Amino acid sequence: MAQDPVNYFFVGTAGCGKTQLTRAYKRWLDERGLDTLLVNLDPGAGQLPYSPEIDIRDWVSLDKVMAEYGLGPNGAQIACADMIAVKLPEIEEVLEEFDPDVVLFDTPGQLELFVFRHSSKRIVERLGGAQPLLAFLFDPILSSTPSGFVSLLMLCASTQFRFNAPIVNVLSKSDLLEAKDLERIEQWTGEPDHLMDALGESEPDAQKLLSIELLRAFETMGVYRPLIRASSTAMTGLEDLHAAAQLAYSGGEDLAPD
Repeated sequence: MAQDPVNYFFVGTAGCGKTQLTRAYKRWLDERGLDTLLVNLDPGAGQLPYSPEIDIRDWVSLDKVMAEYGLGPNGAQIACADMIAVKLPEIEEVLEEFDPDVVLFDTPGQLELFVFRHSSKRIVERLGGAQPLLAFLFDPILSSTPSGFVSLLMLCASTQFRFNAPIVNVLSKSDLLEAKDLERIEQWTGEPDHLMDALGESEPDAQKLLSIELLRAFETMGVYRPLIRASSTAMTGLEDLHAAAQLAYSGGEDLAPD
């Protein structure tokens, strides 16, 4: 009996590097002999740097929805999200034609449209199978400030709460940050007190609104954890991303092909 595939959903704010990291991770997995399926879930995607085996635009296209219903980009994105949910049985049929080791889902650029729509919860539940894994990407520029880092932690917590699936925190485009910035971010992820101190130094009013107990709660949830440093340009952090799936679903054993 074939092992269930691990289904990665790459989630994050617009411009954080989801598509490029998805492409790089597929290349990394392919080089190691794993059968990898790449799925584009963004109906508004333009030119993609990869050729997906399954493309949601074959069922639902943002441009076509805008033209047919006279909607603007935001309204059309919401309509597309609901249309995708209706098409799930057809998409599942196509997925069942494959027998991959890993499935990579490249989600829409607008995080709020994917995370906070009920239709997206259905997408993860149905397409994620028995082994869904959320890869939440932390934008490197936003992560470099205490308030920005806290904001991303809150979005990450909301994402995990919405989908109730294992989550991995990834510092995307880490090659764009200087060594001192990376060291500072590592301190923040290593101990909440460091983050609170940094917040107090840069934005004391924000520190008053944020309690250390909230950060401790994130830690208990598993959201507040070390970040995987990743770069699609340098092809770094991909082995750690692979190890996270092994830890979540294989007890540390390698998810290698038979």
